[in-house]
Amino acid sequence: MRKRYSLHIYLAGAVAARAGDETSGPALMLAGFALTGSTVDGSSLLAGITISAAVAGPVLGALLDRAGRPGRLLAGALVLYAAGLGVILVGLGRMPFAATMVIAVLTGLLGPALSGGWTAQLPRVVLGDRLPRANALDAMTFSVASLAGPALAGGVAEAMGAPTAVVVSVVFIALALPAAWMLPARPSRAQSPQTSAVIGDLAAGMRVLAGRPSLARATLTSVVSCVAQGMLVACIPLLGERVLGGAGRGALLLSCTAISALAASAVLARFPQSAAPDTIIWASALVQAAALALATSGRPVVLVVAALMVGIGEGPQLAALFAIRHREAPERLRGQIFTTGASLKITGFALGASIAGPAATWSLPGALALAAGVAALAALAFFTIPAATRTSHERSLDLP
Repeated sequence: MRKRYSLHIYLAGAVAARAGDETSGPALMLAGFALTGSTVDGSSLLAGITISAAVAGPVLGALLDRAGRPGRLLAGALVLYAAGLGVILVGLGRMPFAATMVIAVLTGLLGPALSGGWTAQLPRVVLGDRLPRANALDAMTFSVASLAGPALAGGVAEAMGAPTAVVVSVVFIALALPAAWMLPARPSRAQSPQTSAVIGDLAAGMRVLAGRPSLARATLTSVVSCVAQGMLVACIPLLGERVLGGAGRGALLLSCTAISALAASAVLARFPQSAAPDTIIWASALVQAAALALATSGRPVVLVVAALMVGIGEGPQLAALFAIRHREAPERLRGQIFTTGASLKITGFALGASIAGPAATWSLPGALALAAGVAALAALAFFTIPAATRTSHERSLDLP
């Protein structure tokens, strides 16, 4: 199977799935506003499909870890996610909004399949010394998706209507299905997904996340960094309005961040051994802290430079996080480690956005300064967990 399934197929599927994911949130928000006439309904749909991912991530990962053909399970999750988007679109304006929100929350439960669940399969596609470069390329797919998704949602909504933007996101997810379905099978025999076994795997996965210092450090730092990133995104409309001359122009800052993250990840892919992943994790958080502090200046040129700096921190940090997870996660728990990590990051991002919204209304520079402090705290958090050698119990978790 490895001879027939190439890294190019994997990356194409990952880009399609993640572009669909990045398009779906803004598209749903725009469609909710267009079809109900309420900005609250639109933002509620976005929040519902985002925050619920935190709940199902560990369970989805445990099921992927026990599947003999994880690609088939991943493909099923993509189908259900796309179907959920379709049902939401059809239901807007036709069924009670509360029912539509329930569907959005249920659909969001499958969100980790488009991020961590996909990345967890990479070691079965690329082996040995090729993994670090492949890992950096995989991280780049997130930057490509975050750059293309919102722009595509806005452009299609403007040209053909917000509901069409949701349809486009469904099409992208559908394009990822063949690459997911064809993912290599697990070499060992599939394990039966009994409830007790899955619960045992969940407990083991949590022990690994908390018990392996390198993994715990990277997870904590990345989650706190996501809090700061969520705070920045919540400030984007006001930054556009007050600094760039229009709220809509704030989206350009996100494009700057995505472009620089993509460029920085490309450099890291070219030189994958240039720095240790553990060092990149905390150093990238400091870069983001400096950028957010710079953004408080209120000057347009400086603000654009700050947005570019944020991306230079975000891109390599994500690639380094993936490298540490691949290195530290036992094979039988890798899917759960990735999806749980993705769920925690989504939760951190949502928390940061919810904090910064009211804070930015009160003081925009104050909210950005607070975000800079949180990013600096993320770097410091890395060193709050002492390094330690692995115990015999931790090593035993690597066994099939």
